[in-house]
Amino acid sequence: MPEKPVEPQAVLSPNARYAIFLVATLNPGADNAATVRAWCEDVAALVRTVGTRAVAADLSCICGFSSSAWDTLFGAPRPASLHPFREFGSGDRVAVSTPGDILLHIRAEAMDACFELATLLVAGLGTAAKVVDEVHGFRYFDRRAIIGFVDGTENPQGFELADFTLIGDEDPAFSGGSYVLVQKYLHDMTAWEALPTEQQERIIGRRKLTNVELPDDVKPSYSHSSLTTLDEGGQEVKILRDNMPFGRPGSGEFGTYFIGYARSPAPIEQMLENMFVGRPAGNYDRLLDYSRAVTGGLFFAPSAELLEALAERER
Repeated sequence: MPEKPVEPQAVLSPNARYAIFLVATLNPGADNAATVRAWCEDVAALVRTVGTRAVAADLSCICGFSSSAWDTLFGAPRPASLHPFREFGSGDRVAVSTPGDILLHIRAEAMDACFELATLLVAGLGTAAKVVDEVHGFRYFDRRAIIGFVDGTENPQGFELADFTLIGDEDPAFSGGSYVLVQKYLHDMTAWEALPTEQQERIIGRRKLTNVELPDDVKPSYSHSSLTTLDEGGQEVKILRDNMPFGRPGSGEFGTYFIGYARSPAPIEQMLENMFVGRPAGNYDRLLDYSRAVTGGLFFAPSAELLEALAERER
């Protein structure tokens, strides 16, 4: 019989209308580590528990761990490319690294389902971990970011989706897993909206209304789409994005929560280097004149099977 394929977490699930992103830090102590390991076995069960009550919501959750958390909780073996978040840039333009050991990416077609699952998962962690960042995201009209442009156009599709996103034979002990990089961006909407539409389009590299990519002879090399397009041996290298707008209009907060999945952190990190340092150096992403990264973290999301098995990992 053919070997049973490894089941990933819900990385490949379609983008949903709502999401909650939670980042938590581990509290020190062997008892706290044991609590988190045991909790790993409960994540999928809690998704089913809530999802059964809201079938139409298509609820899902992805759980990931940082490099230091993996060492503390699970030890060896460890994912081959898992390392601390790498900062890029300098001065006022920096892809910052911020504390975070556990990532939860909860998404559904209804916010109440996301909220209920988040409540149960955080309760399960108890005092073993502390939530240090929580963002409630929403799908904005026809998949647009807060800045008004369509987001996620270049996501991989079809068979290439898993190829670009899930680990395979290059790290067989962790096949079916995925690396996840997250950043929270805040936008200066007053300055952005003061720009003419044509200038915004040159910064993004696409038409604002139609989402059509600008011709190469018009699109600047510093545009966002130019700097986040990677080529390797004549083939484009892609990542899976599921970015979400968020904000608090009463507080003047308007943002984008960037989340990217890939079978290696390398392409996402190359995109960040291109954006914050430039390609070549100095030719940086002009969107960063209006958007500021305030968080940053790199995590590994194990396969669904491994996530449950981690509950039995000895340290």
